[in-house]
Amino acid sequence: RYYVTKDDHVILSSEIGVCPELPDEEVKIKHRLEPGKMFLVDFETQRIVPDNEIKEQIASERPYADWVKQGTMDLSAWAKTSGSQPDPMNFNLTNRKLNMFGFSSEKLEMLLLPMAVGGKEALGSMGNDAALAVLSEYPRQVNDYFKQLFAQVTNPPIDPIREEIVMSLVCPVGPEGNLLADPGPEHSQRLVVRHPVLTLEEMATLKNNTFKGPDGSSKFKCATIDITFPVGSGVDGMLAALERICDEAADAIQGDKFGEKGVQGVILSDKFAGPDRMALPSLMAVGAVHHHLIGTKQRPKAAIFAEVGDAKEVHDYATIFGYGCDGVCPYMAYEAICK
Repeated sequence: RYYVTKDDHVILSSEIGVCPELPDEEVKIKHRLEPGKMFLVDFETQRIVPDNEIKEQIASERPYADWVKQGTMDLSAWAKTSGSQPDPMNFNLTNRKLNMFGFSSEKLEMLLLPMAVGGKEALGSMGNDAALAVLSEYPRQVNDYFKQLFAQVTNPPIDPIREEIVMSLVCPVGPEGNLLADPGPEHSQRLVVRHPVLTLEEMATLKNNTFKGPDGSSKFKCATIDITFPVGSGVDGMLAALERICDEAADAIQGDKFGEKGVQGVILSDKFAGPDRMALPSLMAVGAVHHHLIGTKQRPKAAIFAEVGDAKEVHDYATIFGYGCDGVCPYMAYEAICK
């Protein structure tokens, strides 16, 4: 809320009534800062600048619309024109792979199926009486060790369906421009991901294609990194695999000594998992690569995608995105639904 007095004083506060001693006859304007709008007091012109004037002035300084139209790369449109098709599914091995990635009949029937059919998470009224992962006697997925922290207020959840005016899942990923530099067309040269849960076609496009600019130069290319390690190698094998994928990601983004340009995205894939190779937990792999790239000052140079089989329920996606993933393709969930 803000007041403007007749002697041109501006009083701004988060709540009304902070100045109870101010007589109403001295107040010229009583108003509030509306959602999505800006409040600016210009001391040079001694006036309150309207919201639309601020935005029109900033938007007209540079051809932002042209930069976005010419520079951004849309993943969905790229997937439609690339012609890339996902690998065929071998349903003879589906049950074995579902067991390997921790799928249970309960998760398939009570969580995955309702999401596939109704497009929303299944609701229950009796709560989850399973033992906490940290106290459980059974092996649990890494994601299970995290719990959602509920807000202690009555605000409704914000989602891109009911709050589409103020929120969107669309996210530009890939190399970022220098935030401290003057805006330029290079800031818009990013890959636009319409939804963080990628389709099989979108993942195949990222793995098998390079986005070319009008001049034929490479604009977006990904390197696929295997996040599996030999069965039986134990803890040492897991730690060695984590170090390997971190080094491979950094090297792919940096480029090689022969002058080959680095990639703009890395794909962490566990598709080689099988009888002889065990997959790293996706949360562990993504978190390790994310923080390694932060430490080597390379994280703003590339996107991190995950092609993993252990992503099943909403909580799994929330944790993997929270650990730094820009997009995930849950190929085993898709295969289970198709079967």
